[in-house]
Amino acid sequence: MTGGSISLLALLVLPFLGSFLSVFLLNTSSRRLPAGLAGVVTLASLLLTAINYPAVSGGGVVYYKLQWLPQLGLDFTLRMDGFAWIFAMLVTAIGLLVVLYARYYMSEEDPVPRFFSFFLAFMGAMLGIVISGNVILLSVFWELTSIFSFLLISYWHNSAAARDGARMALTVTGIGGFCLLIGLILLGNIVGSYDLDKILASGDIIRAHPLYLPALIFILLGALTKSAQFPFHFWLPNAMAAPTPVSAFLHSATMVKAGVFLLARFWPALSGTWEWFWIVGAAGIITLLLGAYFAMFQRDLKGLLAYSTISHLGLITTLLSLGSPLATVAAIFHMLNHATFKASLFMAAGIIDHETGTRDMRRLSGLFRFMPFTATLAIVASAAMAGVPLLNGFLSKEMFFAEAVETHADSILDRILPYVATLAAAFSVAYSLRFIHTVFFGPPPHDLPVAKPHEPPRWMRFPIELLVVLCLVVGIIPALSIGPFLHTAVVSVLREDTPEYSLAIWHGVNLPLIMSAIALAGGVAIYVLLKDYFARCDDGPPIFRKLKGQRIFERILVEVSWRWARIAEQRLGTRRLQQQLRWVVVMGFAAGLLPLYLRGFQSRPFTNSGIDPVFATLWAIGICLAIGTAYLAKYHRLAALIMLGGVGLIVCTTFIWLSAPDLAITQLLVEIVTTVLILLGLRWLPKRSEGFGETMTLRSRFRRFRDFALAVVCGVSMSLMAYAVMTMPVPDAIANYFLENAYSLGGGRNVVNVILVDFRGFDTLGEIAVLGVVALTVYALLRRFRPADDSMGMPEQQQIQNRFDEERPERSAGDTVRDYMLVPSVIMQWLFPVVITFAVYIFMRGHDLPGGGFSAGLTLSIAFLLQYLAGGTRWAEDRIRILPLRWMGAGLLTAFLTGAGAWLFGYPFLTTHSRYIELPLIGKMPAATALLFDLGVFSLVVGSTVLILVALAHQSIRINRLRAIETAKSEEA
Repeated sequence: MTGGSISLLALLVLPFLGSFLSVFLLNTSSRRLPAGLAGVVTLASLLLTAINYPAVSGGGVVYYKLQWLPQLGLDFTLRMDGFAWIFAMLVTAIGLLVVLYARYYMSEEDPVPRFFSFFLAFMGAMLGIVISGNVILLSVFWELTSIFSFLLISYWHNSAAARDGARMALTVTGIGGFCLLIGLILLGNIVGSYDLDKILASGDIIRAHPLYLPALIFILLGALTKSAQFPFHFWLPNAMAAPTPVSAFLHSATMVKAGVFLLARFWPALSGTWEWFWIVGAAGIITLLLGAYFAMFQRDLKGLLAYSTISHLGLITTLLSLGSPLATVAAIFHMLNHATFKASLFMAAGIIDHETGTRDMRRLSGLFRFMPFTATLAIVASAAMAGVPLLNGFLSKEMFFAEAVETHADSILDRILPYVATLAAAFSVAYSLRFIHTVFFGPPPHDLPVAKPHEPPRWMRFPIELLVVLCLVVGIIPALSIGPFLHTAVVSVLREDTPEYSLAIWHGVNLPLIMSAIALAGGVAIYVLLKDYFARCDDGPPIFRKLKGQRIFERILVEVSWRWARIAEQRLGTRRLQQQLRWVVVMGFAAGLLPLYLRGFQSRPFTNSGIDPVFATLWAIGICLAIGTAYLAKYHRLAALIMLGGVGLIVCTTFIWLSAPDLAITQLLVEIVTTVLILLGLRWLPKRSEGFGETMTLRSRFRRFRDFALAVVCGVSMSLMAYAVMTMPVPDAIANYFLENAYSLGGGRNVVNVILVDFRGFDTLGEIAVLGVVALTVYALLRRFRPADDSMGMPEQQQIQNRFDEERPERSAGDTVRDYMLVPSVIMQWLFPVVITFAVYIFMRGHDLPGGGFSAGLTLSIAFLLQYLAGGTRWAEDRIRILPLRWMGAGLLTAFLTGAGAWLFGYPFLTTHSRYIELPLIGKMPAATALLFDLGVFSLVVGSTVLILVALAHQSIRINRLRAIETAKSEEA
């Protein structure tokens, strides 16, 4: 692990750390502190990227690798080659300029710390895409960019346009990200590894595989949705409701560039086939032309720039589709050039909006006399976008024309490409010229929200100045300025296929130069002819004006999420729990029957090895209790709960009988906790009276018989399966491995606990995360729960007791209940420290003897349950500050950090270490790092259980409050 590799980890972690620290500045009204923090983080990220150039400049690759699940090929691998380096430089450098720009753009009335928190997290996600060395890790960061872009686009969430644009962007790119994950999984299965290096080196194997086409389609769906390529281009213009710094960052170096980055990244492995050429080429050519055509007719400055971005991304996509190394060089070159002039143009548009109060080009004119410096910078950047000579956009456009006239495939796409390229370039000149002439020349503006526009603050304009200088420098001396860096990026993508290419600004009079001249002249002619029409036309292009992407998207969304969902609910759904359970049981039975049907089922003769009469009697009682529970569950819930608890105790006894003390302890504790929680919940269920509303029709009798038959069939099948498993010869299974290595590798003699916290620790981590999610869900549902009207009143027994107390002057309502509970409540309060001590004892012995974090967590939860039962909700919470959410967060974090700690010593995630330690007065004591993991399990179990308890207990408080309000209203009336 070298210094360079450590810098990759720092580069990835630093933006997320800065995002986290920005949260603590949420109460700050000043822009300086959050902008300063973001600037320091971004500058540090830029420097961390820059120092890796010597390592990648000669075709080298810098790695940082942490083992996660090496057996499955899932490792936390960071990888930086020349292409990743130049993209990381693009992300961090433009990110630094955007931070400086946003410092002056954002209002102090905005929650600026929240903006920079989202911004830094988004930058970190984009850097994760760029430097991921494992494709599954790449897909994780891919989805993170969708999530954080959603937060940035909806930053001004009071605006309906911002909310709609953010939802559209998240929906389209999120679905694309899911498709990408499927494609990457298929790609990993083809190659046999998810490592990016191995995938890039297996191009021939991938292209010859039967799964190539499905993998290609899914990966391209992810890339094309992210880069807003046809037919997914509609989301990008609607994302313009975001603050301008966000738009500048998204369009130049991050969000939309992720798609074309992915296409270039996987170009060695996926390109060179007809499928690649047709899918990528068709999407790119259509997007190139439509984006340029739409841009000419936009009234919003940012709308014009958004469609121009779509068009230029189509240009890059078209180049990557051609399968030519020279075209790939041109694509990479244009990614860099587009980033510089597009970021500067968006910032210029933001300045115009900031200083005039509008982006509507019908209201803007003659701004050159008010802000000459900004106007000059915007004119130069627009000229670069149009491909004017001696600017960087001209060079990559010339390379595009040179590739367009070459023959790459005998197809209609290849033949029309020169004409489409020239026409799209002419459109590009036209909308650039419209931007320049309409906004900066002509009569002075009138009817502006701001009376007199003026130049922005000096440092707000500085990022544009720097980017425009880069456009000029690269356009005039490309070989000396961008040449070495471009070569580094190209070599890392093409390797031995790297062609000879020239960045000279003059290649003589040739066909690409003639195409450029035609495009420039044609663009000027288009603007001159349509200038008056542009000034008075409605927003949007002719022919396609009424074809609104947002409207189509919303209709599809309504159709799928409302109408189709309603139809599916009517056909398949039900609000009756019985029918839902029936489907669960049927699907479970089918899932168990299917492998037996496919693999064959061999019956075994029944062998009676002797049944202990005591054990048989115990199970007969359990069966009777289970049947009684089912019979009484509808009308006699308390009796059914008591019987259900009896079934649990018999299962617990069975575990003891079969020498499974760990399971017995867990079962007993679970029975205690769940019985009390269900008992608290029964109070709020609607009342049912036997015989009320019962109409035993033929249909209802058939339904009952069907459900009974289904229950019998599934129950008997499970019994037979269990019998077959228990009577068949024990195979050489993994259980033997656990038994033999629990002490030597896990440091514990309790094999069950060692499996949970060591051998299968990753499963346990996922399970406690699910437990936390379930607890939060239950809490959220109970907070919104309102019981039925017939459950609002006091129970009849409590009413009788209260009447008895109120009839006697020396007593008050509730005294009888307190008298009944006096001795039990004192005992339960005294038991509190005893149960806590017992919980610690169970926890500490768990690695060698029955116990562990889960059992100890349930035990401590019982201690809290007793306090709530003894003194009531208010009494308990006045004396005990439990804070279950913190217990849950601390537990999950502790478990994760315990697993991540193994990385510090070069071991895979959740690798444990055990040894004996010497303690004073105690002597040698076994200790394992799994104890810390078990501590996380313990904390989360306590927090989750108590959170559900709090939700149920507070229901009584809310009901009492409602009763008091209703009583007060009735007294007033």
